[in-house]
Amino acid sequence: MKTSALMLFLLPLAVQSASAIAEDQAPVMPLRFLSPDLANQAVTAAVADCTKRGYKVAVAVVDRAGNLAAFLRDPLSGPHTIKVAQGKAFTAATLQAVTSQVTNRPDLRFAPGILLMIGGVPISAGGHFYGGIGVAGADPEIDEVCGMTGVNAITETLEFAD
Repeated sequence: MKTSALMLFLLPLAVQSASAIAEDQAPVMPLRFLSPDLANQAVTAAVADCTKRGYKVAVAVVDRAGNLAAFLRDPLSGPHTIKVAQGKAFTAATLQAVTSQVTNRPDLRFAPGILLMIGGVPISAGGHFYGGIGVAGADPEIDEVCGMTGVNAITETLEFAD
């Protein structure tokens, strides 16, 4: 009997506490994703930049979770560049960092899907994070420059998306 009375007293307090916690937290988290058109603009700009520099590359854009959003490659780029570009983009997106800044991190060496090579750049603008772009087939530093070209090609559109 005492337990039932105690439960009747404590139950409203527990419900009230749960409601107070729920009011502090949004019921959903808004996320932003690149449109297919914008993702394609980024890979096209990156391939064009590397082509002008004399390199045959593959370029991948992934969303914030590392899922492929767009891909483009020069037909003469090496077959290995396909997976390498995707790995660089995945790494930039999931670590939210330029891959040149994390290549010397031994703690990441065995993380699934992480590729510690220069050429991956995160895509963010206007305070929002969208994903990553990875370039493979040129010298590593050029891969990164071409990746930045891809990001810069869509940054203005992203900044004015609201």
